[in-house]
Amino acid sequence: MPTILGAGDPTSGYEIQNSLRLDSASSAFLSRNQVAPTQAGQIYTISVWNKICFPDGMNATLLYGGYPSGSGNTIDDTVFMHNVSSDGLFWQLAVNDSTVLGKNASTKKMRDVSAWFHAVLSVDTTQGTDSNRWKLFVNGTDITSTMTGGLPVQNQVHYLNQQYGGDGSSQNEHRIGRQGNTSNYSDMYIADFAFVDGTALDPTYFGETNDEGIWVPKKPTVASYGDNGWLLEFKQTGTSQNSSGIGADTSGNDNHFAVTNVTATDVTTDTPTNNFCTIDSSYADDGNNLVQADFSEGNTKMVSTVDGWKFGRGTFLLEAGKWYVEVKATEQGSGENGRFGLQPAQGGEALGNTDDNDTFEGINVGFAGSDTDLQKLDTGSGSTLFSNFSSGSIAMLAFDLDNDKVWVGSNGTWSNGSATQSTTLDTNNHDFTLPTVDLGWVFGLGMTKNGSNNIAFEYNWGQPSFSISSGNSDADGHGNFEYAVPSGFFACCTKNLAEYG
Repeated sequence: MPTILGAGDPTSGYEIQNSLRLDSASSAFLSRNQVAPTQAGQIYTISVWNKICFPDGMNATLLYGGYPSGSGNTIDDTVFMHNVSSDGLFWQLAVNDSTVLGKNASTKKMRDVSAWFHAVLSVDTTQGTDSNRWKLFVNGTDITSTMTGGLPVQNQVHYLNQQYGGDGSSQNEHRIGRQGNTSNYSDMYIADFAFVDGTALDPTYFGETNDEGIWVPKKPTVASYGDNGWLLEFKQTGTSQNSSGIGADTSGNDNHFAVTNVTATDVTTDTPTNNFCTIDSSYADDGNNLVQADFSEGNTKMVSTVDGWKFGRGTFLLEAGKWYVEVKATEQGSGENGRFGLQPAQGGEALGNTDDNDTFEGINVGFAGSDTDLQKLDTGSGSTLFSNFSSGSIAMLAFDLDNDKVWVGSNGTWSNGSATQSTTLDTNNHDFTLPTVDLGWVFGLGMTKNGSNNIAFEYNWGQPSFSISSGNSDADGHGNFEYAVPSGFFACCTKNLAEYG
């Protein structure tokens, strides 16, 4: 049951163009009032492509349904989520928060933050055999046997597919990314999210196995979504609850979702058919009094609000190719220090330093405590490339792993080895020479907060979490960058990795 990783091009013809990035720090979610269902809350299918952002410490609500009471509790609620206590998929049917009729958590762990996976929940409580009343599939494989907990009784009504909640008068909601009226929000990417009212379908209506043995998306072949059903493809960027909105229903039902704390920048091209690099939130170095980093915005943003060094690293292993990325210093101040660049994949603690074994710890760029100097750093020592790198500035990084060269730019200007600053990258004058490493490279981030100011970086591998004023893609049409991508360099996504990496 392979997942779609950051290596190779797993597609088989059908392309998912967009996904939606949900961020718990923004309290972001989608919602809609349900209509009278085709089938009375007993038969339905949920299909979603998902990339989680944290392997633990979160409840990522994929879909919630039920009547939210004013107290914050729920009456007759159904929840389908990635669950913190089990690190797996979780499905719950409950009368209220304390009376659970069916509670099922998978013992199969879902911890890979680098990969997209496909989940299908198929429910039909009219079935006489209790084990046939619902099925859970991950990447086309039935994992129902890995679930623990109770089962719904025959003909049990689920308020995940009902117009009204437990009191029979207040209208039910579908919520994506938020569990009822609670403060449990999600950190995840979602794509091709479908709800089918009145039919229990298997995964082959939404995906298939390609020639490489990988489960990949296909265009949904659903005959009818039912009156209460919908399909979200995130093709639009508006914030209204209509066909031009982010939550537009493309099934033909016009069951559009309202968006709360979701903006156009949350619509991204990081999808199951073109997976982009992100920060690996499962990596944390707790040695030498280091503090675990705070990640957000789909693992593209790193923030430090407490004193001490924090480090992060990318999800892609790079051994060859030419790659372009941008790093926005969203917030920084006097006394703070931050670094970004490449570090050897075999490990390493601090970018630009040596560890206890005096092994090389990476080529990186950082800014000085003065908050204005963008410096190149080798093994701890630095020399200034740009003296105007203040908060809000964007660093441009070009890595040529075929020829072991690195170029650094700032706000549209390339240093070109500090020889000639120009908007055009000079291939004859680079800023760094990469040494030989054993296992290739990963992107790295490091930062320390020493004063009253917080520090925040946003990495843009081609799927920015910050607003882009101009918009530039690479020569193959991938990525969205503030500045022009140098000729021959590419965004860090699986389509480019398959061709150039």
